[in-house]
Amino acid sequence: MSEGKKQIALDGGLIHWSFFFRLLLLALGVVAAAFLIWNLTHLLLLAFGAVLFGMLIRALADAFSRHTPLPTTPSLIASTIVIIAAVIGFGMLLGSQIQTQFSELIERLPDLVQMIAGRFGIDNPQDTLMREIEEAVSQASFLSNFAGISSTALGIVSDLVIVFVAGIYLAADPGIYRRGLLLLFPRSNRQEARDTLEVVGASLRLWLLGQLLGMLLVGALSAAGLWLLGVPSALALGLIAALFEFIPILGPILGAIPAILTGFAESPATALWVIGLYVLIQQIEGNLITPMIQQRMVKVPPALTIFAVVGFALLLGPLGAVFAMPLLVVVFVTVKKLWIRETLDEDVSLPGDEAETAPARAEQA
Repeated sequence: MSEGKKQIALDGGLIHWSFFFRLLLLALGVVAAAFLIWNLTHLLLLAFGAVLFGMLIRALADAFSRHTPLPTTPSLIASTIVIIAAVIGFGMLLGSQIQTQFSELIERLPDLVQMIAGRFGIDNPQDTLMREIEEAVSQASFLSNFAGISSTALGIVSDLVIVFVAGIYLAADPGIYRRGLLLLFPRSNRQEARDTLEVVGASLRLWLLGQLLGMLLVGALSAAGLWLLGVPSALALGLIAALFEFIPILGPILGAIPAILTGFAESPATALWVIGLYVLIQQIEGNLITPMIQQRMVKVPPALTIFAVVGFALLLGPLGAVFAMPLLVVVFVTVKKLWIRETLDEDVSLPGDEAETAPARAEQA
């Protein structure tokens, strides 16, 4: 073989091994990134929660800017102060009453268990419960159980603090984080990525505002209805219903259980009235409130919502179930824009762009 052919063969071999080596490094990088993301899911979900909280602050600041002469920075400060003041004011005005009602609810639990068990023909439920507690205590020390409960409570508080502080920073200057994220994309795809981020952000803002309004209305209707029915601790039970309303599908069911049990302790008829009340509230929320406040929001099929809640809960745990709906909004809107609209060239609408993009696409067609 001539010297030139040997050199060509050597260069071809080097190119082949170089390509194989780069492909191997890319595969290892993808595996390492997937492993890192999987082990940081809790932190990533907290970051997502901070993004939602930052959007809430930013939306309130934009409202201040539109209706007052305040510029951007004072509006952000004012919106943050308003949210903090609302939380503190709620705690001062209603906190003591809710705490009293929660205490009464907890004090009624033994009698509640006894009455419910008696209606089902179960004798001495306290003895059975005490045996279960003694067995659990015998298998683990009190100090370890207390340490576990304390660490869980401390973890929840620290997570809330992280979301709150990070949300304020995200709301103060979202552009720097958006630009940093866009730098991860090639220049040729950067504009498309920017447009996608804007559409996803608009969808999340609309969903968040609608969700908060729905939670407020459900909580108010639940508390008022339970008070009219004469159910004890109506305000605390209404707050529970409002908080669980954030979780789709499962949340309203879980939020109704304490009220139904409390009503059952009064009488079976009261429990039936409570069930009817919550069914009525869900019908009002699903057929009247939601269509009114979500006219421009992304419309996700109900079956897809069910699978999303179950899937995110199995993959990501309790936080996955809590953030299932906003995560689904992100995935759903991204697929609609990048795949259905951009790749398949289908004329689909996206939240917030119906009035602007539809005429433009019609002119292009």
